[in-house]
Amino acid sequence: MQPFPDDIFTEPADVDPDTLANLGPLRRMAGVWEGRKGVDLNPKADGPERRAYVERIELQPIDPQANGPQLFYGLRYHIHILATDEDATFHDQVGYWLWEPATGLVLQTVAIPRGQVAIASGQAAADATRLVLTAERGQTEYGICSTAFLEYAFRTDSYRIEVAFEADGGWSYVSDTMLTVRGRAEPFRHRDRNTLTRIAEPTPNPLALMRAALKV
Repeated sequence: MQPFPDDIFTEPADVDPDTLANLGPLRRMAGVWEGRKGVDLNPKADGPERRAYVERIELQPIDPQANGPQLFYGLRYHIHILATDEDATFHDQVGYWLWEPATGLVLQTVAIPRGQVAIASGQAAADATRLVLTAERGQTEYGICSTAFLEYAFRTDSYRIEVAFEADGGWSYVSDTMLTVRGRAEPFRHRDRNTLTRIAEPTPNPLALMRAALKV
């Protein structure tokens, strides 16, 4: 059965401009976060390498977004990671976390400056304490796109991220990226994990700020 309406143009009426009040499970992720317990397991020529890292994640609310009748509330994010044994950037990533209240759809878009993008999807209730999102290579809806070199040498076949919200207000994640490494017979599970602590509250989205200013 087709899950979408025949009218693909008409946008929702009376959209609440306050994104923070409509983020469902993503509300717990809004703000600026720091994690100092990161562990990365990645492939090297001599075998798997384990690296410890520190991480800063900023997740700020954006204005409501509509695809015709489809309505998202979301967070724009930037991740910056340093390995504990060097000063250079270990990983940089930007994208969006999105929530569709009408269906419980959760999306994460991923873009990294090595020529790779992805959209991962999952389902969750508004009060969920755990999120699981996945993406697979070759899918045109929730898939992965990489440069020719990455396809040749370190092909990403799937991506999975699990987020757990902690009782103390923090959250943790485990992400698994399954790689086909050229010259290796077995797939490699590239895993990252960390626990985050909030160091700053989020800034309300621009439309919410404007509406609040008009009421003053």
